Amino acid sequence: MFDAFATILDWLGIAVFATTGALVASRKQMDIFGFVLLGTVTGIGGGTIRDTLLGILPVFWVTNPAYLVVCVVVSSTTFFFAHVPQSRYRLLLWFDAIGLAVFAVTGAETALATGVDPIVAVGMGVVTATFGGILRDLLGGESPVVLRREIYVTAALAGAALFVGMSTAGTPREIALTSGVVSAAAIRFAAIRWNWSLPRYRPRPGRGMDELDP
Repeated sequence: MFDAFATILDWLGIAVFATTGALVASRKQMDIFGFVLLGTVTGIGGGTIRDTLLGILPVFWVTNPAYLVVCVVVSSTTFFFAHVPQSRYRLLLWFDAIGLAVFAVTGAETALATGVDPIVAVGMGVVTATFGGILRDLLGGESPVVLRREIYVTAALAGAALFVGMSTAGTPREIALTSGVVSAAAIRFAAIRWNWSLPRYRPRPGRGMDELDP
């Protein structure tokens, strides 16, 4: 039951992130090959970096090319329908929030399955959830979302940490998985809706020479 549920979430994350990459391509008015490139990089980018760091070789999409097929199909389909939503940027944010939440948890679960320390598993969840979006934004000429003021990485960190904590405490994996996804998505949705952001560093005036200790 858990394997089926986790697999569904994994495929959902791939499809959703591929869609966000294609939506960025639509904002940049790229051709269909640009859609496929950004969609594929976004869909598999984070997981590729995760597997490489964990030493899982070959990476997941090499052993299962169906992931690539899904990215290509989703991206190509978006090419023909991206004009339908009135606000593609808003749609991009909501889809990205879903992909972020799913990948934060499935990435952490994949890492846990390799036997790494729980803290490392949380970090791998964050990597899986964010690096596909970073590559998407860089290739699309956008400011990476992780560098903006809004809460983004924090949502992935919260979802991955909750899942790992509940899993290591013996909570049934279906419950831990669902809780992690819902918590990450809720934080990111709230950040989008109410423009939440973490406090930023404020520069302070330096100390004058007369204030320094002799």
